[in-house]
Amino acid sequence: MKQVILVRTDLKLGKGKLAAAVAHASLAAFLKSGFFAKRKWLASGMKKVVLRVRDEEELLRYYELLSGRKLPCALVRDAGLTQVPPGTPVSLGCGPAEDEKIDEVTGRLKLL
Repeated sequence: MKQVILVRTDLKLGKGKLAAAVAHASLAAFLKSGFFAKRKWLASGMKKVVLRVRDEEELLRYYELLSGRKLPCALVRDAGLTQVPPGTPVSLGCGPAEDEKIDEVTGRLKLL
């Protein structure tokens, strides 16, 4: 079981904003997950992997691919109070889910 968080690299987010976007995506995806997936993930160490995507187009493409496979996903849109305009998609959380199911879609992405 694992969770992946995808983050846009074109936005050049500051470290604090980046950390907040990753945390928001992780928690939001967790809350959308089923009861048994949550329990299994919590019991197995809560594995998380943060991956990079180039831009908004790629982030949205992965959102469609992952959610199309019925994986629990959460697209994070920034409130726009500091570094980016309101509504800007900044990150995507997926899972917890079986590693293989997530890797089928995100396996070629590079670590952040």
